[in-house]
Amino acid sequence: MANLTFNLHTLGWHSFQQLCHSILRENLGQTVESFLDVHDGGRDGAFCGVWNPAGAEVLTGQFVVQCKFTNQPGKVLRASDVSDEMNKVKRLVERGLCDVYVLMTNAGISGGADERIIEQLHAAGVTQLRIFHGPWIEQQIRESKNLRSMVPRVYGLGDLSQILDERAYTQAAAVLEAMRDDLAKVVMTESYRRAARALDAHGFVLLIGEPAAGKTTVASLLAMASADKWGARVVKTSSAKELVEHWNPHEKSQFFWVDDAFGATQHESGLVSGWNHALPQMKAMISRGSKIVMTSRDYIYKRARQGLKEGSFPLFQESQTVVDVHDLTAIERAQILYNHLKLGRQSRDFRRRIEPFLPAVASHRRFIPEIARRLSEPKLIGSLYLSTSSLDRFVEQRESFLIDVCEKLDADCKAALALVYMRRSKLQSPIELAPAELEALQRHGSDLGGCTAALEILSGSFLMHSTSDGEAFWSFKHPTVGDAYAAILRKNPELLGIYVQGADADKLMRQVTCGDVHIEGAVVLPRSLFALMSERIQSFRSSTSYKSDHLSSWDARRQIKRFLAERCLKEFLETYLRADPGLIEDIDRPSVYLEFSEDVNLAIRMSGFGILPDSIRQSLVSFAIDCAIKGGDPRILVDAGLRALMTPSESSRLAHGIRTALLPQIDAVRLALEGEYQEDDGHAEWHMRRFRQSLTGIADNFPTSRRIQNLVNRQRARTRSWVELREQRVKEDREDASHDIAANNTTVVTPEGSRSIFDDVAD
Repeated sequence: MANLTFNLHTLGWHSFQQLCHSILRENLGQTVESFLDVHDGGRDGAFCGVWNPAGAEVLTGQFVVQCKFTNQPGKVLRASDVSDEMNKVKRLVERGLCDVYVLMTNAGISGGADERIIEQLHAAGVTQLRIFHGPWIEQQIRESKNLRSMVPRVYGLGDLSQILDERAYTQAAAVLEAMRDDLAKVVMTESYRRAARALDAHGFVLLIGEPAAGKTTVASLLAMASADKWGARVVKTSSAKELVEHWNPHEKSQFFWVDDAFGATQHESGLVSGWNHALPQMKAMISRGSKIVMTSRDYIYKRARQGLKEGSFPLFQESQTVVDVHDLTAIERAQILYNHLKLGRQSRDFRRRIEPFLPAVASHRRFIPEIARRLSEPKLIGSLYLSTSSLDRFVEQRESFLIDVCEKLDADCKAALALVYMRRSKLQSPIELAPAELEALQRHGSDLGGCTAALEILSGSFLMHSTSDGEAFWSFKHPTVGDAYAAILRKNPELLGIYVQGADADKLMRQVTCGDVHIEGAVVLPRSLFALMSERIQSFRSSTSYKSDHLSSWDARRQIKRFLAERCLKEFLETYLRADPGLIEDIDRPSVYLEFSEDVNLAIRMSGFGILPDSIRQSLVSFAIDCAIKGGDPRILVDAGLRALMTPSESSRLAHGIRTALLPQIDAVRLALEGEYQEDDGHAEWHMRRFRQSLTGIADNFPTSRRIQNLVNRQRARTRSWVELREQRVKEDREDASHDIAANNTTVVTPEGSRSIFDDVAD
């Protein structure tokens, strides 16, 4: 790596200044105070104290740091380039603010220029000074793994295979293939810095946050830095069991990355239990040098904490190791937008014309990093008119705008997107097509040759070419491209077959109906596609909403039942059940919460079509009656569809059970529910909802009984008082929390006239 150079001229002035401060902090041990970008008085940073930069040499006093950035590759700094700073330096010296002057630049400096700059600074009154130029800064990057781990954007400024040793490069490439092109655009966020410090100090970090908040990006950068800094072998796992199985006690350093540690889209108690069992091994792994990074959605982690044995593994709750990935700050948004445009494919003229609008784009409430990526790619913005209103629509209506761009592509490009879509964003390369895919090309008016050429045209903007486990394939550059193309397919009846073939089964079942069942906004499939739709549903055996095999399989069956109960004609339902008869084997034994049971809904649908076996009907009705009279679930008391399944004798059994079993214990049922409530849950009204439904069902079943009506009214009053008391407590707690936040909140305002990050975006 001795001869490796970094493209520092691509950083931009603001990022270069941040890099200089990081070098002072990480390599030279100085905490630097940054100043505002225009009103800095000739200081980009400052510190005060004693500094031993080399050997026995000691520099003391007030230090001033000035960063000189150039976007010209190979630029050599001349004495005249810093002459305009001398008056500022003289004023700082006179005010006692500049005993030592530190000049840092990404340009080179010749020996003669160095002497002349020193002479100018001495003439301005500086007694001690240091000048660090581009080659010295590159040397710091090459020699300091710690610096690279704290500023991972530098991985994208040089040849990654030279920055990392061969073993670390192999590990990083396997995990980070998809983001290789974007490394140079990475913006250092406070979340990453906290996570890196936690991993360094404790060997563990848990990243939590909302969906798409940046957890995966931070984890990816930590994996890259760990492969570089510690030579760690990078391993992605999905559960505690896999973590333990992949740990090698004899290997010096391993980096384990566990995405969605406690559940993919919702809390999974089985995963939490697995982590509790693995806590002793995790402590041993960390003590022997392994690093562990977990991610979790914030609401899932909140629920998981109730089951985690945090006393056995305190790192699950320590503030230093649990990093909440919040929304991007204003400066981070702007830097993301700058990096993408500066390093993207847009022309200098485009960047010059869009520059005045960029601050508003970055501060837009719907801004996300994907907006920056689209603006940096000419193909992704089409003929976007640059004005305040049009850019506002571009950000506000980002989904529909991308659809419009996709619709304007030529036939070959649309065909290329179709192939990637039909393979669910993994089209093997070189391409070998199935008959259905050849037909898709024909429907788009394309052929294999035109499609192959279009793949290359779309590469880097709509698509990307990757390699994983020795297999090369084409995929969408970002999932939103696939979503936009799917929207086009749904609107075109002649292309619906491609949509059914390529869409994820769970998404498909939420968007289409088999025949017109009068669901507004649904895509109605004709009978000619019923067979294909049936095949797609039958092959759906594993839901991505859960990580454990058992729950994943259960959720897949649940989604299928929901589709059959709500979104198909009798013809499709009968045909499907003949192909998959096992689907209804257990619908007479649904979950206790019958209100949300797809089994009950499917049984009601089948009964309406006249195809529900009577044995299943009898068993389901008996189960629902038992739930109601025990005070557990009131659906059969209040749902007309389920009540319609009962015979007169079954209705009489329900009424008798209410009188003899439910009413005598109704007070105990209410008290038991109140005892199960936890203050942290909030929503007391929701907690008592089913009990109130039971009361309504009882009252409706005995409209003429004054005794029962009075009993129901007393229970309603007691329930209402209990709910109001709990909700008042929640309100008071929220008001106290809001007061604390307001008391501690501070706002940083950048003065009007401060230098914009976007000043040199067009240079």
